[in-house]
Amino acid sequence: MKEKPMTVKGMAAFLGVHTDTVYKMVKQNKLPHFRIGGKILFSQATVLEWIREQENCK
Repeated sequence: MKEKPMTVKGMAAFLGVHTDTVYKMVKQNKLPHFRIGGKILFSQATVLEWIREQENCK
């Protein structure tokens, strides 16, 4: 089964941050995302991989 893209609200809940934080990270291109019809969406698998990479950079 294919994963359903997450919205900004869903990603904020997943990361435990406010939606404003997610929008700021998107604007600064600090969080992997894509757009469909102008809507900001996220792949949970891609974000999890990005988090692991961030942990390894420390």
